[in-house]
Amino acid sequence: MRTRRVLPGLPLSLGITVFYLSLIVVLPLGALVYKAASLGPAEYWQIVSSERAVASYLVTAGSALGATLFNLVFGLILAWVLVRYQFPGKRLLDAVVDLPFALPTAVAGIALTTLFVPDGWLGQLAAPFGLQIAYTPLGIMIAMAFTSLPFIVRTVQPVLEDLDPALEEAAQSLGGSDSSIFLRVILPLLAPALMAGTSLSFARSLGEFGAIIFIAGNQPFETEITALLAFIRLEEYEYQAAAAIASVMLIIAFVMLAITNLLQARALRYTAKG
Repeated sequence: MRTRRVLPGLPLSLGITVFYLSLIVVLPLGALVYKAASLGPAEYWQIVSSERAVASYLVTAGSALGATLFNLVFGLILAWVLVRYQFPGKRLLDAVVDLPFALPTAVAGIALTTLFVPDGWLGQLAAPFGLQIAYTPLGIMIAMAFTSLPFIVRTVQPVLEDLDPALEEAAQSLGGSDSSIFLRVILPLLAPALMAGTSLSFARSLGEFGAIIFIAGNQPFETEITALLAFIRLEEYEYQAAAAIASVMLIIAFVMLAITNLLQARALRYTAKG
């Protein structure tokens, strides 16, 4: 006797899903790898290890790391405020969190540049302290943090909403302080979501382009990101060089996601045992 499926149409729906996934994700990535692989090993290494390329990796990865660490702290605080407190304008603030998703990144870059140039609203406040934000790595970090913040907030927020209040009440009844309850009870339960949001935030920062090129200044060896360098190679009709440079960031993103998924799986097993 054949077992009737609870959800009919699995072969058709799975086939459509795999087809569109291949068309949208696998095919472009495959073309990138194929183009980069058409270079010989020596030529590939010469392109990806050039002084200008290495400088762009350092600017991109360093800025993405700084933006992600900022989002990790600020995103957790923002998610906590949205879940645990009631205040006027809460719904508006909750909606503003998704603004980077809806706002074109080029528009975000122009707006941030207007704010943080030396004579801008926020740039004027930093100028007396000798701090320049626009056209520096700090400006790149701000642009990356702006576009990637929702990934951490939206992954942590539902987990916070689903936490059982009885766990905190039990810890309080045993004499736990607020800090110890957060560090020993709440934070371990949030760890998998924090890791997922952090990895997504970092990956988005690595690949950000439109919001950065306006505020970065795009000076080679100083504020030039890898995505821009690959774009420059495309404009110079050096397609293989562009693919080689882009493949480096692709490898970094995949390695980072693999490590994060491994850590997330371990955190989930630890939480399940607890």
